Amino acid sequence: MTPTTNERIEGGLLGLLIGDALGVPYEFKPPSALPPLAEIDLVPPVGFRRSHSSVPAGTWSDDGAQALCLLASLLERGRLDVEDLGRRFVAWYRDGYLAVGGVVFDVGVQTRSALDAIAGGMPVLEAARRDERSNGNGSLMRALPLALWHRGADAALVEAALLQSRLTHAHPRAEICCALYCLWARAELGGAADGWATAVATLRGLCPLGSPHRDELEQHVRPDAAATGTGSGYVVDCLHSARGVLESATDYASAVRAAVALGNDTDTTACVTGGIAGLRFGSSGIPARWREALRGRELLDPLLARLLQSSETGA
Repeated sequence: MTPTTNERIEGGLLGLLIGDALGVPYEFKPPSALPPLAEIDLVPPVGFRRSHSSVPAGTWSDDGAQALCLLASLLERGRLDVEDLGRRFVAWYRDGYLAVGGVVFDVGVQTRSALDAIAGGMPVLEAARRDERSNGNGSLMRALPLALWHRGADAALVEAALLQSRLTHAHPRAEICCALYCLWARAELGGAADGWATAVATLRGLCPLGSPHRDELEQHVRPDAAATGTGSGYVVDCLHSARGVLESATDYASAVRAAVALGNDTDTTACVTGGIAGLRFGSSGIPARWREALRGRELLDPLLARLLQSSETGA
């Protein structure tokens, strides 16, 4: 059956968090060190040496926590309020806000630098580095709730996606990857036959030729190129890794397992992949045992309920 809109929204958020949690035990491992595809699970097979060995199975990482910070801010403020969002990121970083059990165990280098600057009093939109080497996937991993919540025009969604990236990843390449991902998610939410192509066409129509974001899209993101990736922390590779996995995935589980199997930044690749897969296949398409094993439901469920209510009311 075709998922309803609310089933897709729920699937997107759960898909992001479960994909993140699935990837946590395998993070930083090369693909050759990972278990066979069918054995990639929230609890790795006996004898596998887990990354973050003290973190219980089913726990989302910085990816999921920051995504929930973004969602909580959107629901509370009714708009993208970067000052409020910056405060929530700092609260997560320092105090474990929206981290499972209040424990922060994984913080990216660029994110740490920006949040230290914000906590020290720097304006939120001036804290992030802007050099070309600052193109990690730390803003891409958290962007999905914006597409799940947003009810405005495509142009407004793109502007918000660029802006939320700017808090920690301010180079135009990272920003445009977030915009493309949010448009891709919107297309999947609407049931598009080819969500990626729909998103690319929309983004090209909104970014004029010669603009910095269009140049980054065409010269570096190269959305028409073959969808291949290595599961690295580079924002473009992360986006194409998810796209490549999803081109052949027949269900949610096969998508996120294949994302983890790429190795390297496994939690983020599976998080980015899982958000789109959850939208495509709906919440019921995510294995029930994974949904039941996800920790932190006391943090997630109130936010999910408010998100679904806002979808129904259009508020």
